[in-house]
Amino acid sequence: MNQDLKKTLWAAADKLRSSMDAAEYKHIVLGLIFLKYISDAFDERRAELEAAFADESHDLYLPDAEDRALATEERDYYTMVNCFWVPGPARWETIRANAKQADIGTRIDGALDAIEADNPRLKGILDKRFGRAQLEPGKLGELVDLISTIGFTSSEGHHAKDLLGEVYEYFLGQFASAEGKKGGQFYTPASVVKVLVEVLAPHKGKVYDPCCGSGGMFVQSEKFIESHGGKFGDISIYGQEANPTTWRLVAMNLAIRGMDFNLGKEPADTFHRDQHPDLKADYVLANPPFNISDWGGDRLLDDKRWVHGTPPSGNANYAWLQHILHHLGPRGQAGVVLANGSMSSNQNSEGEIRRAMVEADVVEVMVALPPQLFFNTQIPACLWFLAKDKSKGGRDRRGEVLFIDARKLGRMDTRVTRVFDDEDVQRIATTVHRWRQSGEAGSDEPYADVPGFCRAVKLAEIAEHGHVLTPGRYVGAEATDDDDEAFNEKMERLTAQLAEQMTKGAELDAVIREKLGGMGYAV
Repeated sequence: MNQDLKKTLWAAADKLRSSMDAAEYKHIVLGLIFLKYISDAFDERRAELEAAFADESHDLYLPDAEDRALATEERDYYTMVNCFWVPGPARWETIRANAKQADIGTRIDGALDAIEADNPRLKGILDKRFGRAQLEPGKLGELVDLISTIGFTSSEGHHAKDLLGEVYEYFLGQFASAEGKKGGQFYTPASVVKVLVEVLAPHKGKVYDPCCGSGGMFVQSEKFIESHGGKFGDISIYGQEANPTTWRLVAMNLAIRGMDFNLGKEPADTFHRDQHPDLKADYVLANPPFNISDWGGDRLLDDKRWVHGTPPSGNANYAWLQHILHHLGPRGQAGVVLANGSMSSNQNSEGEIRRAMVEADVVEVMVALPPQLFFNTQIPACLWFLAKDKSKGGRDRRGEVLFIDARKLGRMDTRVTRVFDDEDVQRIATTVHRWRQSGEAGSDEPYADVPGFCRAVKLAEIAEHGHVLTPGRYVGAEATDDDDEAFNEKMERLTAQLAEQMTKGAELDAVIREKLGGMGYAV
């Protein structure tokens, strides 16, 4: 689906929102997109079956027309290819036919109930709020008509779930922007997720996100595996999310892509009701909420997760880092988005915890990010990459941390938001991979420090800087070309150039005054 069409769809959908809050409207729109997708997928499978039943050379051939009609309504023919069974009242053509009825909201809720009843893995996931939606009369029906224009069928080499993913991710991003501050609680910009995934390179194993939001980390991990020749399903997905509506949102996002997942028995607070207490993950990817002060740390003072020190009750940053370390397996790696302050803060116990983590040699890579990457906050952010054992997964990197200053990378996508292009993502990821593999068989080029961008630093030097982990402190200044021109000569040349430009400026001013005077507008 091209970008212009997605923009058109968003503009139309946003217009229908009227006075409804974006945070509420989001679930209405994404719920309908979900319903349209599974109905389209069902219809596509039904067409395949009809063709197979009528084809004498096909294993599923049925000579009797009545038998064919009955067989197309056999649930097993759909579930055998991982297609959701959609009962008659829940099919999109039925919903669209009743879009202008006053009770369309209640009908949609009933359709979702019917889908849950016939698809156990969706039980308790679908958000049934259409009957009580505070939309103006007729707006829900108009929204149904709009969503009807999106065709989620495989064509021109595109898989239906990929088209769905494009629309889903685009709308999530737009809603995050519309919601402002609230949106960032669950949405991580796609380009930041790509950096995390490309650096960690999760090929197979257990992937965990303790604050998984809409599931972007998982989706990108699956995309990475498929793009590198791996098989769909090579990773096992574990997540946790406290917000009940967002918990349903991530479950829907993963279910429609056919991904197996374990989000715990219920939405729950990660610190106080860990849904995966015994999990040891191969990879952890996380974007926890920045600097949260009301995380209940005073009730967890002696928690077994605080190996490197008890986090302060007024800031959860180091609670997140230690929770993540606790859930890493012996060779596990993690990528975490945090506020810049986490790299240098000495408030309460944070400086001591950071020192203990550095000395324990679990900090692998630190990346400073440019501003304006996130929809919801101007707080500068950074990436922490952690590893349980830096002697594995490449050369022995123990006693060393790689610092990358990526603040000059990226471009402004809109007036207020910045994005990383693919070449930015690859520059960061390639730098890390070369550093990890430098000198190892199979490495493409040896790693080299680049002034102003990256530098590998020994733990002793980090200790000299009070265990501050800000990349700018270590990478130095960017190298500049030395033109060998003497200072006095350069100043004379530049001064003469400036004088010439000022003379031309004065001449242009005179011409402008003359022209304006001729028009009766003397200056």
